Amino acid sequence: MSLHRRHVLGLAAGALVWAGGAQAQAGKVSVVATTGMIADAARIVGGDLVEVRGLMGPGIDPHSYRQTRSDIVALTRADVVLWHGLYLEAQMEEFLLKLAKRQPVVAVGEAVPQEARIGHEDYEGRFDPHVWMVPDLWLPVVDRVAQALSDLRPEDSALFEANAQAYKDEITALGSYAEGVLASVPDPARVLVTAHDAFGYFGRAYGYEVEGIQGISTESEAGLARIRDLVDLLVARDIKAVFVESTVSDRNVRALIEGAAAQGHEVRVGGELFSDAMGVPGSYEGTYLGMIDHNMTTIARALGGSAPERGRLGRLAAGS
Repeated sequence: MSLHRRHVLGLAAGALVWAGGAQAQAGKVSVVATTGMIADAARIVGGDLVEVRGLMGPGIDPHSYRQTRSDIVALTRADVVLWHGLYLEAQMEEFLLKLAKRQPVVAVGEAVPQEARIGHEDYEGRFDPHVWMVPDLWLPVVDRVAQALSDLRPEDSALFEANAQAYKDEITALGSYAEGVLASVPDPARVLVTAHDAFGYFGRAYGYEVEGIQGISTESEAGLARIRDLVDLLVARDIKAVFVESTVSDRNVRALIEGAAAQGHEVRVGGELFSDAMGVPGSYEGTYLGMIDHNMTTIARALGGSAPERGRLGRLAAGS
């Protein structure tokens, strides 16, 4: 075990002793969630009965995120920890699995049935974790959040279930909107080229060919051969737009645009997509519903489809 790893686990154990168990604030359930999407679900499902802390904010890449000292204290003091699982939080997985032996720690992303998951090309027995990209696949995750809260506060389970159902109704409506606007893109243009392979479930659900410069994890590297192959694809297929992501450097995407230009083919950035994190807190895009509305609307409009400029509810930021 590395010195760094021994230090982290030792600090976690110390925090557990110091905390002496979770202390719920003002009678509320103390929830720590790894990603913004999970934190958003916990706040909506739990309502006024929960106090939620999200560890990863806008622009944070969960594939490479490592818990900080303050994270460890918050995690060990929480009544329940909600993480995604499916190897999304790869650098935190060992810590969270050890923590699960001492307190409630729930991998809510693993509520998605195995038959609905996409296998990971690089790791046997692992799966593509980006299930939130398709609204229908997020529904069982919301149910799992509600169950985790109900396990702690069974007397409030009816409220959690009602909140979860209302939220799922909105997610289902968003899914219907996504199907409509994405179907408006002409068939030859349904090619999504992004910074990393976060849109596999999206492609399968909506009939799009998806090409990520990097693999499912941003920890993978994009070689020169991969860049060259994608440039050739852009030129041969007359693809006009590629997309950057909020949690991934745009360096490789810019290399594609420059490579295509060198062959006389103009490609533009179709927009910035939210892949592994949501937008700014307090904004519509800083919610799961707004994040997905933004992505679906941006993709459809950039690839020649028809979608309202301000999205499903007219709430997207102007020019987003």
